[in-house]
Amino acid sequence: MSHTLNQTMYKAFGLSIQSDIPLPELPQAKAADLHGATDISVRYVDLNMTWPQHRPVPHNLICAPGQIMFKVPDLAIFAIENGNTIHISPEPGADEDKLRLFILGSCMGAILLQRKILPLHGSAIVIDNKAYAFVGHSGHGKSTLASAFIQQGFCMITDDVIAVTLNEQNLPLVSPAYPQQKLWQESLDTFGMNAGQFRPLFERETKFAVPVKSQFATKALPLAGIFELIKTDCAAPGIRPFDKLQRIPLLQRHTYRRSFLADSGLTQWHFSITAKIAGSITAHQLWRPLNEPTVHQLMDMVLDAIEKK
Repeated sequence: MSHTLNQTMYKAFGLSIQSDIPLPELPQAKAADLHGATDISVRYVDLNMTWPQHRPVPHNLICAPGQIMFKVPDLAIFAIENGNTIHISPEPGADEDKLRLFILGSCMGAILLQRKILPLHGSAIVIDNKAYAFVGHSGHGKSTLASAFIQQGFCMITDDVIAVTLNEQNLPLVSPAYPQQKLWQESLDTFGMNAGQFRPLFERETKFAVPVKSQFATKALPLAGIFELIKTDCAAPGIRPFDKLQRIPLLQRHTYRRSFLADSGLTQWHFSITAKIAGSITAHQLWRPLNEPTVHQLMDMVLDAIEKK
């Protein structure tokens, strides 16, 4: 596989990124955003001699403090180091679209953890200049609910990975990711959007990359609340608040790539940051029926909960 090296500087999650592989999903960094050193470098490097050759590697994952390596068979070996470097060792003929999915997904999750930035798995939208996160398992409707808010004129700040930091007062902030959603065909149908206008994600012909350029928040905002979505065998959607003791496990179970934590020496940090965040946000659980379109009812429930807090 031949690679034309890319010299563009990008910005995402409040970090500047210089990458050998083009990342067209990301906004390009402006000169005013750059303060000399690059925060993250993405480089092509041959890692074949670094990866263990003569012993099995459980789950194709190696974690140690400051280093995370994983292998995706028939695609690449990835190595993430010290919160500032992503090395990619692609197999011959590896598809760049699929490489990008892992760079912007698992690799970025690892970078954030190494930098002690909490990555949550979900989407976040902006209401009254505050960020509200939708978390939940895959396919439970996080991006769809965020899209319903976008359709009604609200802004998105992130989709898929939510990067949470603490400011000087230990209050949580969400940094903007990049102006793109990942939506299933079913979600496009719900909003009357034509799938032919959007690029299918690699090997997921029914999931599409949907640009959100005009309604994308470009500055970090306070994280005010979290809504956990669950899809269950119920007759109608509903909502309930989490008490303070339930918020820590909520944040822990929706931490993105939490399998990286223990061997990276980050377990104590993870408990500490989730406890601090839990003390300064509201949290609710939303449930919805398995096969009924209820996104607009859920949206009304979210807005009512925010208004009452």
